Parts: sequence; structure tokens; C-alpha cells
Amino acid sequence: MTRELPRGKDPGSPFVMFKKKKRVLNEDIPEIVRSSGLRHIAYIMDGNGRWATSRSLPRELGHSAGAKNFKEIVRYSKNIGVRYVTVYAFSTENWKRPQREVSAIMKLLDQYIDEASLEDEIEFLFIGDRENVDPRIAERLTSLEKLTAGRSFRLNIAFNYGGRDEIVHAVNKAISAGCTEISEKIISSNVYTCDCPDPDLIIRTGAEYRISNFLMWQSAYSELYFSEKMWPEFKPQDVDSAVIEFSKRKRRFGGV
Repeated sequence: MTRELPRGKDPGSPFVMFKKKKRVLNEDIPEIVRSSGLRHIAYIMDGNGRWATSRSLPRELGHSAGAKNFKEIVRYSKNIGVRYVTVYAFSTENWKRPQREVSAIMKLLDQYIDEASLEDEIEFLFIGDRENVDPRIAERLTSLEKLTAGRSFRLNIAFNYGGRDEIVHAVNKAISAGCTEISEKIISSNVYTCDCPDPDLIIRTGAEYRISNFLMWQSAYSELYFSEKMWPEFKPQDVDSAVIEFSKRKRRFGGV
């Protein structure tokens, strides 16, 4: 069962990361979001390293630029009326990258948690396996989740996440709870995003055309949108284009 999050109040704090004047580039977009039933967008934020390399910059600077853009895109998604956003921040396979790059990403995560703790409308959920994560980081993730629980807009951050691993985790969780027969309903109620609607739209940047082990269970009927732009180049007007394209799709969910 999914839940609709209550709409929160805006105290107007100038110190809150996401608390900027609501900016919508096209005044028709919020209505398109509403009328199309678009509640949940998931972003595969691909291309940070390639964006930096193409500019003869270290890959770490690409992740810094990507982190800045992530904040803008999440804020914009919220402003146009989307209620849930999920982002693919760090996969279970990303540990294979050079240690310098991984360390830079972990540092950005630490900084982000500091900023996010000031947010008063965003509910944070970090989805993924925390058993192999640095205990200090894992504790910070849990603390932020507790601090922001029940807020008006849900942001799921996939960290140390893999879609296949999530399904295995869901099945094992059900078995541990005494379940003797696995069904679709059982798995759906045990995935990390069990209290969110499945993503209506998955957007991938970086000129790659696959979902790369992301939300494999939840994406069964998601609409897919691919952008040639690297993630740091993907801007609010590109979100608008994706939303308009989504509104033109006919979602049949296996029917006629």
C-alpha cells in the first residue's frame, strides 16, 4: 500500500537548502504533471565523470558539478508538483571505481547530509545495503531519515544500491518474517520503496540507453526517457521536455 504524504508548511527560512523561491519555467507544466498523474520521477544521474573528462578536468570535479545540479533538479521537480523523486546516487558496482573518485563521492555525501538536515519539507530515505557501508556514514543516514520523517515531499537516494540485490533483500526479509510462499505482493511490500508509488517516469542522462540495475522491480511499467546530455548539463527545461513527453504516452499497464 502506498501513502500520500501530507503537504507541509513553509516557514520561509533563508538557511534551508531547498527553500528558494518556487521557480517554474513553463506555467503549464504543473498542470501537465497533475493531469497526467505524474507523481514519481526517478533519475539515473549519469555522465558526471565524462562531463569532467571532456573538459580536461578531474572526474571528481564532475561529481561536484553533478551534486550541485542534483539539488537544482530535485528542487525543480518539487516545484512543478512531483511528490516523490528517487535518484541513483551510488551503485553497489561503483566501489570498483578509483579510490580517489570514491572518496570524493563520500565527501560530497557527508557535506550533503549537513545541508539536508536544515531542510523542513523534504523527507529523506536512503535505499540500499548499509551493512558494508562505513558505520559513521550509515549512522548519519539513519539520523537524517529520523529527523525528516513524515515531511511533505519524499526524496529517495539510492546509495550502495543494486536492483537485483534489492529483490534478494526483499525475499530474505519476507522469509525471516515467517513467509512460506513468495508472491508479487510480498516482494512489493518488502522492497526499500514499499511505501511509495512505483516511478511513473525514469529519466536517464549521459547518452546511455539502459537502466543499469536500477529499480528493477518497481520499473516494470515505468515510462523511460533518455537524454543525450551529461547529468551536469541536464537543466529544468529538460525536465519540462521529459514531462511533456510523458504526458503524450499512453500507459496501458498490460491492457488495451
